[in-house]
Amino acid sequence: MGCRSVLPKRSLIRLVRRPDGVQIDPTGKLAGRGAYLHDQRSCWEKGLKGALAHALKVQLKPADLESLHIYMDRLPDEDKNAGANP
Repeated sequence: MGCRSVLPKRSLIRLVRRPDGVQIDPTGKLAGRGAYLHDQRSCWEKGLKGALAHALKVQLKPADLESLHIYMDRLPDEDKNAGANP
């Protein structure tokens, strides 16, 4: 979505549109339209500005945004491997 770097799938977090709102899908198996965000705060910031809602084809409710922002606040600011030597 907003981030263009290629990261392993294990660093992606699936979100799913459900009848009761958008939620994080830690198993990757929930039914519903899904989208992925990297496990980096910068990607979530971009996604929550509109790309996520567009990908899920839904208007995010205030309650959804609040819970997603709470989750985002626990994520690292940048790629945890950014400073690693190859």
